[in-house]
Amino acid sequence: MSGSSRTQTLNALDTTCVIAGGGPAGMMLGFLLARAGIPVTVLEKHKDFLRDFRGDTVHPSTLEIIYELGLLHEFLKLPHSEVGSVRMQIGKDTVTIGRFDKLPTHCKYVALMPQWDFLNFLAAHAKQFSGFDLRMSAEATDLIVDGDRVAGVRVQTPDGPLEIRAQLTVGCDGRDSTLRSLAGITSENFGAPMDVLWFRVSRLASDPGDVVGHIEKGSMLVMLNRNDYWQCAFVIPKGGAEAVMREELAKFRRTIVALAPFLERRLGEIDSWEKVKLLTVAVDRLRRWWRPGLLLIGDAVHAMSPIGGVGINLAVQDAVAAANILAEPLRHHVVTNETLATVQRRRKFPTRLIQRLQIVIQNKLISPALADSGEPGAPWFMKMLRLPVLDRLPGRLLALAVRPQHVRTPVSK
Repeated sequence: MSGSSRTQTLNALDTTCVIAGGGPAGMMLGFLLARAGIPVTVLEKHKDFLRDFRGDTVHPSTLEIIYELGLLHEFLKLPHSEVGSVRMQIGKDTVTIGRFDKLPTHCKYVALMPQWDFLNFLAAHAKQFSGFDLRMSAEATDLIVDGDRVAGVRVQTPDGPLEIRAQLTVGCDGRDSTLRSLAGITSENFGAPMDVLWFRVSRLASDPGDVVGHIEKGSMLVMLNRNDYWQCAFVIPKGGAEAVMREELAKFRRTIVALAPFLERRLGEIDSWEKVKLLTVAVDRLRRWWRPGLLLIGDAVHAMSPIGGVGINLAVQDAVAAANILAEPLRHHVVTNETLATVQRRRKFPTRLIQRLQIVIQNKLISPALADSGEPGAPWFMKMLRLPVLDRLPGRLLALAVRPQHVRTPVSK
């Protein structure tokens, strides 16, 4: 790169934008900025993207963005399964809570795909642009501050410490964001009544096809069809994982069979607690997403409940909105506080609304079910979804969220 856009000495690097975190938000933002001709360095603290039980639901809103990038045909060659509807059995009630067949999008389904395939796909295409610099095993550990402005990050790499100075630093480093903590930006915690135990069970061709959810008194199970296996989420009361795992594994398997009897002969595959992973659920949001020279997006701003599998897709929407707003100011070196505040204003309302809906579902459906307080049944607002005028509304909201973003960044010549 030319000295004006990116220069490096042995232990220091100057660039236009540095992004901490190689998840969906960081990789999409890095790709879009590099595509627009902006020098960008993305830091991922792990040596690869291979971490299990990360969010794998790629919603139609994200698929539409990939279409706008001209990459959809190639993307859909990656192994994935397609979900055309989502249904939930709540006691004796069965409710369809998401139908995607009438969406105004090119893909009328949710694609279930390992997140590492999604991230590797973005990385491979981003590397086609000379301004893209992805550094694996590189963890941002401190902020470089010049007066009241963040001027970059200090990074630990396999080759030793590195200082990266940049016009803009973006934190995409997850719900336990190091950059957020270092910047002294606090979040508002909205609480969550549950945690989730994740595990896998093999799938047969005769099994149900779409997402299956089942709630009985004191228990909840959600199953995602991954073609040759089920990715299962057993929902437990907040902080209840230790109590569950103190019991014999056989009792856990019996509980799962009660919710999904067709799995009975396959649950022997869960032969140790090591095959069951805990996801601690949190719902929170920052009041302010930025400080001078620093922007936070994705889970670093808003930890989402797993309800609806919307986390990846809101993070990608944040990235697209940020790229649309930031590309020209970065090109002309005029990223102001107002520029960063514009990103927050663009994404704040959709985030608040989706989180509010998640909290309603937590309080009105999941908490009573987990409390073992009586025979469960669909709440009134879910029963109304059977009405023809309303039956497609939740699917559209789940698939597209609110104020869906579109790619407006140019392609650098």
